[in-house]
Amino acid sequence: MPLAVLYSRALSGMESPLVTVEVHIANGLPSFTIVGLPEAEVKESKDRVRAALQNAQFEFPARRITVNLAPADLPKESGRFDLPIALGILAATGQIPSDKLDQYEWAGELALTGELRPIRGALAMTYGASCSGRSFVLPLQNVAEAALVKQAKVYPATSLLQICAHLAGREPLQVYSAKLETNVKVGTADYPGMEDVKGQTHAKRALEIAAAGGHSVLMLGPPGTGKSMLAARFPGILPSMNEEEALESAAMQSLSSSGFNVSNWKRRPYRAPHHTASSVALVGGGSNPRPGEISLAMNGVLFLDELPEFDRKVLEALREPLESGRITISRAARQADFPAQFQLIAAMNPCPCGYLGHYSGKCRCTPDQVARYRGKISGPLLDRIDIQIEVPAVPQEDLMRQQPGEPSSTVQQRVEVAYQWQLQRQGKTNTRLSVKGIDKYCTPDTQGENLLKQAISRLNFSARAYHRILKVARTIADLAGSTGVTSIHIAEAVQYRRLDRN
Repeated sequence: MPLAVLYSRALSGMESPLVTVEVHIANGLPSFTIVGLPEAEVKESKDRVRAALQNAQFEFPARRITVNLAPADLPKESGRFDLPIALGILAATGQIPSDKLDQYEWAGELALTGELRPIRGALAMTYGASCSGRSFVLPLQNVAEAALVKQAKVYPATSLLQICAHLAGREPLQVYSAKLETNVKVGTADYPGMEDVKGQTHAKRALEIAAAGGHSVLMLGPPGTGKSMLAARFPGILPSMNEEEALESAAMQSLSSSGFNVSNWKRRPYRAPHHTASSVALVGGGSNPRPGEISLAMNGVLFLDELPEFDRKVLEALREPLESGRITISRAARQADFPAQFQLIAAMNPCPCGYLGHYSGKCRCTPDQVARYRGKISGPLLDRIDIQIEVPAVPQEDLMRQQPGEPSSTVQQRVEVAYQWQLQRQGKTNTRLSVKGIDKYCTPDTQGENLLKQAISRLNFSARAYHRILKVARTIADLAGSTGVTSIHIAEAVQYRRLDRN
């Protein structure tokens, strides 16, 4: 039969659209043509496929070979189409049976020896294959990642010859059946412990509230006060991930160039890009849009140290995902929509030299220099950060104290209780509440309402700051086990808007 039809998957944002690989062999001068908007990596598959077939002792036809990757208007990238193209040539020339090809979807990059190399985005493609009802054949290195999709039927393979033996019925491939423990609770032992941080009781309390309600945090303080230490230990007090969150996070990391490491299953990601990162690195982009740091931190933590040192355009790109939890990347030919539900933890110095308010008295910055430095963080961005706190220098007696602080596991237990309470009450964390949800679940009592009115009047809070204070107060009430929001909770929430009071 001069025509063979196989199925594979492309990647478009978080989606994995079906690609039909049609291989036609015709008489004529020898040629090898690939059509269907192939990018450079796909065009180069001609040479990889030819060498792989010859080194596997198959006959490469000296005829006119046409490969069509449909749909024609969907760009195709990466070497994942090597395997279906090679199998299509073998099936079209009668070297392997073609009756079972439509039962599977295929993806894998071929080495010149015919061995299979791992691919990017295996998790998303496996999910698409399982929804179509077909089995998925892919390189052995990707199989543990693909097996995270519970309903999928996955066949791992190491070489082209192994797959051909399976199709011929000589040595059938075995369905991957390794039992991955998907209910393991993320242990705080995987992260540095909060007990390492000396002093900073106020900052630890703020981070506990942020962990319980999913709130963003900005820490302001001199160098060496523990801001980076606190941020690095923050993932250890976050509530454990459920199955859906873990799969979302893994699928997002699977799309990155480094792929997803299965040992990180159910561990909340922690991303800390350098302040020289571009806006594309942070939000994603490229001609074939890929996720950036904010999406790779999905259901985890994005830590931005030295916040004012980031480029202004980079920081402004955070405004939309902080508000909506999604980021849309538009290019002339393509558009991709990525989820971006992350917790922002940011840190900055109080002035250009960093020592404003330090007990050493080393700061010589003028008020204009301080204002210009802090002005690098725009009002609209600052307004979207729920908790803004000062992290002062640690007193010597606290620093030299040998007794460890409260361990992360104890803090996480309190956070977990408050988090589960929110899920039972409203199905989401407090930070994700809409205006209607705020009116329903965050309305304070009479004394709390009067206190909030005074705070808005004296401190000129914006409408967005007003809503965020109510959300933080609701989380404080949840940690306290209170069914209602009182003046005590409102008072504590107001003090976490530190930069709004300047």
